[in-house]
Amino acid sequence: MIETLENTTITSKKAVFLKEVLTGLNSVPKTLPSKYFYDKIGDALFQQIMELDEYYLTQAEFEIFDQQKKQILQEFSPNGESFNLVEFGAGDGYKTKVLLKYFLSQKVDFEYIPIDISQNALDGLKKTLNQEIPDLNITPMQGDYFQVLDRLSHATSKKNIILFLGSNIGNFSPTESTKFLSQIRADINMGDHLMIGIDLKKDPAKILAAYNDQDGITAEFNLNLLHRINKELDANFNPEQFKHYPFYNPITGECKSSLISLQDQEVKIGNSTIHLSQWEPIHTEVSRKFSLKEIHDLAARCGFCITSDLSDRHGYFVDSIWKAV
Repeated sequence: MIETLENTTITSKKAVFLKEVLTGLNSVPKTLPSKYFYDKIGDALFQQIMELDEYYLTQAEFEIFDQQKKQILQEFSPNGESFNLVEFGAGDGYKTKVLLKYFLSQKVDFEYIPIDISQNALDGLKKTLNQEIPDLNITPMQGDYFQVLDRLSHATSKKNIILFLGSNIGNFSPTESTKFLSQIRADINMGDHLMIGIDLKKDPAKILAAYNDQDGITAEFNLNLLHRINKELDANFNPEQFKHYPFYNPITGECKSSLISLQDQEVKIGNSTIHLSQWEPIHTEVSRKFSLKEIHDLAARCGFCITSDLSDRHGYFVDSIWKAV
């Protein structure tokens, strides 16, 4: 029975993947969902991206955690109260480990609950943390953020501290970000906290370089999505016939990435055929940058007040701590 259920789940996930890919490729303009970047190969490529000199976001947020961890703990637990530390999209936990180790060194009573769409990422994270921080109380959960969060909010009286790091909120449109953050507020209790990593508006050249590195790792990361579709959905994309193309709009704060078709071509995906014209883009990702005023307006709109804005020494990035009101 278990084997049958597992096969049904796999089939269901494949059907959803196929539907979303075909819907996007039949839209105008064509799109592909960025959430499907993260298979095993995509996870590994993103780890490489985070180590690139051009990709300042990781280093900036790491600096905030490393230099301001005492203040972060004071915000989370001013009177030494216990809490759940719930992280959305935990990845490999590179930055979060700074906080985890510090909290344990201060004898803080907390449970770490990483949530991720990628089971591969969660498995790797748990294995690493069991080795590096054996005393950590960790409960990984794979799946939908809101279902897990709603369950936690009703199952325990402990404060929930939500981590949504790495400028992931920038992957949403303005409407989507408001909806997403309002849903978080609806699923937590008054007095719970959200710490959200947000990339700030800055020199456009600095931003664009982060998504167009000289080593081509970001391009490989985007193109891997085509490899994944080939492998999992019986498609015949030729990634060599596409070019990774990012561009930044300083007015909207959006850095968008697309895969440009280098020639007229037809691609088969299962029983469907998709036509692409030469130079036609497939939009794959958006990463929006914010001003501090936009961050404060967003928090108020979604039912939060901001208690701290913690920035790196260059002012590139902010970890903004919001309280549910």
